[in-house]
Amino acid sequence: MGKIVVNAVGEQCPIPVVKATRALRGMTEPGILEVHVDNEIAVQNLTRMAAGHKLEAKSEKLGAKEFVVSMEVTAPAGEAPLEEPPLSCAPDQRGDLVVAVDSAVMGHGSDELGAVLMKGFLFAVGQLPALPKTMLFYNGGARLTCKGSSSLEDLKSLEAQGVEILTCGTCLNHYGLTEELAVGSVTNMYSIVEKLAGAGQVVKP
Repeated sequence: MGKIVVNAVGEQCPIPVVKATRALRGMTEPGILEVHVDNEIAVQNLTRMAAGHKLEAKSEKLGAKEFVVSMEVTAPAGEAPLEEPPLSCAPDQRGDLVVAVDSAVMGHGSDELGAVLMKGFLFAVGQLPALPKTMLFYNGGARLTCKGSSSLEDLKSLEAQGVEILTCGTCLNHYGLTEELAVGSVTNMYSIVEKLAGAGQVVKP
């Protein structure tokens, strides 16, 4: 399986999507289409483009202005047309929702089932038409943003699309996970209270 890399860093909307679409239609065999961009809006647009083509997509924030969207292409998309159809630049898809996660499992009863439910919940958050502005992880929820978490891929995709991922530093220290944080950044209780107080809506799984 080969890989096609498209460099759209510095390109304004809708050029990243146009370049990615042309590259996709030019692929004659299964492979990975990897698109590099420098802003969250481009990541959101590319993610929607992949969904429109029914492609599995992964996105990750590599730096302050460095993002990569990878699409798994399992079959040729067909020849590219002579002219690309007009594309509109979608606005930022983040709303004023804050998601607060205080446990690595969802609900009470079976922790095994709860872990499966939590993974499904975090994946579903990424499918919302309006993404949350911020996601807060504290107490047992701090484990979800650390190495070994089964939800890291989903959280990295959310972060790449502009969702702020914050984990309680006191909680990381309590569980001995300070050096294990793998997505987002560390925050404190004052910031957590401010985020919750300023939210238009708060959701807790």
